[in-house]
This record gives sequence, C-alpha cells and structure tokens, in this order.
Amino acid sequence: MLGLAKGLKYTLKNFTKEIVTYDYPEKSVPLPDRFRGIQKFYPERCIVCNQCANICPTQCIHLTGKKDPDPSKKGKVIESYNINFELCILCDFCTEVCPTEAVVMTNNFENSAYTRDDLYKDLTWLDNNNENIREENKG
Repeated sequence: MLGLAKGLKYTLKNFTKEIVTYDYPEKSVPLPDRFRGIQKFYPERCIVCNQCANICPTQCIHLTGKKDPDPSKKGKVIESYNINFELCILCDFCTEVCPTEAVVMTNNFENSAYTRDDLYKDLTWLDNNNENIREENKG
C-alpha cells in the first residue's frame, strides 16, 4: 500500500509540470542562437578565392572558377561549387573565412537523404536553399 501511495504522489507531482514535447511538423522546434544548419551559397557574391575550400578540415568543398567573360572586369566568376554533406561537419569555418559572405549558415536541418549521392549538393541546390537564413549582428 505504501508503494502505491508513493507512485501516486510522484504521478500527481509530475502531472502539473510543463509539457516538454513539441507538435513537430505543425510547430517548429526552437533552435539555439548559434545553431549551424546547412549552408546557403550566393554565387553572385563569390570571387573564387578558394578560402572556403582551403580552410575546410574535411576537404568536402570543391569549387572551380573561370576568368570573367567581361573584359572590363578583373577576376573570376564561379563555375561550380559542390559540398559533400556526407563529409561536412558543419563547423562554420567556410562562412567565417569568406570575405564576401557568399557562404552563410541557415537554420535548415531537414534535408534527410536515403542514398549517398543525395548528400552531394551542387551550386543550384545551395543557391535555392533559402529557408530560415540566419541573420547575425543585424540590429
């Protein structure tokens, strides 16, 4: 009988506590301020400096550029930009080192894949990844 009373006391005490579960698909999960999701890439900002590929600890970023076809402009334009998310550890180094902020982190984390080939993202996919772009130091 004492065990039943202890169990009932515990149940009643926890019955009034705040609910900690979320109705996930309908209600978004609150994310921490420094959450690092999948990157977004702005090809028009990229100057093909290769700093993002050079600093990447897993070497999952590969980009190529070509000389700007406009003879009045110096520099390069981006030709291809690929990230292998099978290797990417979302360390945020690529966004920190980019001088033109062509690579930014988003709060997007819902891109599950069922094959390894689906984890290899290209320039067009990263350019269209515009969900919940994190705005830091804007204020």
